[in-house]
Amino acid sequence: MDGFQRSGEAESGARRGLRVPQPPARPGEAPDFSNVALGEPGKLGLPPLDAEASAFGVFHHDLFRVLGEDGAAKGPHAGDVSDQELKSALLAMIRTRAFDTRMLRAQRQGKTSFYMTCTGEEAIGVGCALAAQDGDMHFPTYRQQGILFANSIDPEAMMNQIYSNKKDPLEGKQLPVLYSFREQGFFTISGNLGTQWPQAVGWGMASAIKGDDKIAIAYIGDGATAEGDWHQGNLFAAVYKAPVLLCVINNQWAISTTNAFAGADLNTFAARMGSYGLPALRVDGNDLLAVMAACRYAAARARAGHGAVAIEFLTYRGGAHSTSDDPTKYRAKEELEAWPLGDPIDRLKAHVIAKGILSADEIEAIEKDAETEMREAENRAEENGLVHAGQGAPGEAMFDDVYAELPGRLIEQKKEAGF
Repeated sequence: MDGFQRSGEAESGARRGLRVPQPPARPGEAPDFSNVALGEPGKLGLPPLDAEASAFGVFHHDLFRVLGEDGAAKGPHAGDVSDQELKSALLAMIRTRAFDTRMLRAQRQGKTSFYMTCTGEEAIGVGCALAAQDGDMHFPTYRQQGILFANSIDPEAMMNQIYSNKKDPLEGKQLPVLYSFREQGFFTISGNLGTQWPQAVGWGMASAIKGDDKIAIAYIGDGATAEGDWHQGNLFAAVYKAPVLLCVINNQWAISTTNAFAGADLNTFAARMGSYGLPALRVDGNDLLAVMAACRYAAARARAGHGAVAIEFLTYRGGAHSTSDDPTKYRAKEELEAWPLGDPIDRLKAHVIAKGILSADEIEAIEKDAETEMREAENRAEENGLVHAGQGAPGEAMFDDVYAELPGRLIEQKKEAGF
């Protein structure tokens, strides 16, 4: 690669080379997360709600954590989540993973064309959802299905959408996993993830203009921060002090490229969002207690009129990017086990057991019940049909619920199609 140099390599010769970001390890190499600043559980306390953005500098590089390696909650936010909330969170996270497992299997069996899991990231969707209030609006990526389980969405409805069958609530208008549940505060997922960012900021601005106390919660992956939408959303959120939570899910990998292609090896996403004048936090995304504490704080600050809060959630994408992806081609297979922040479900299990909220046997029973629930939900969804078997939404549905009034050209096309 004449004229190119690997990230971190010394410059050679009189001509400068082009910097090409590289992952910490490739297949066959030992995983290396030595560059990840982990901080100390319980060390950081969140600033006053009305603190200036400059007070958040310590959070740009240090990590806000609550759960220690021993399963105990530490520091000033150790008691922020009640025992009942911990049980509800663990249940939602377990059900989310059971759903992913069932749907991944269904895709391999040819029942749907496509699926994306959120393995290793369950605490983020669930924690953010439990920190929100009725009427708030989530603008998610395709790895926040935990929001739906925290809000008691029937998994059969989600499966119907994945199968694009005759009971698909979106009538076949969206790709599998691009759910939409407006009444539960779940804005339609966009396949082009960056668009969620400015849309969430605009929704938050509209809420403020109306004098409402509702907030928007935006999610974006580390890869999509390389798109212009991210920068535009950051600018508008900072300038207008929109009541919005801006959540970057730094799970280390985009579809097949390291987060370094979005600049993660040069600076943290929290520091970069802070450069817009946004109060910014860097949070352990595998620590349910830290996620909930940070989101509740950010939401309370936004509702109080102090504007947007940016959050970088540090986590790891445990599975493939999607069922169309093979991560063994570009990352070391041992990375998941080597990830220093562990598994979010295992960490929460250890905490509730240590507190005496649930026993190991009770948790095992919850997991078995979740597996049964998802198997039975899949059976019901399959009875509603599979689009591959010609049992999808009726063809005429393509014309419905797109325009308030159908344009003349589409009326003609509908007639030509025989509907």
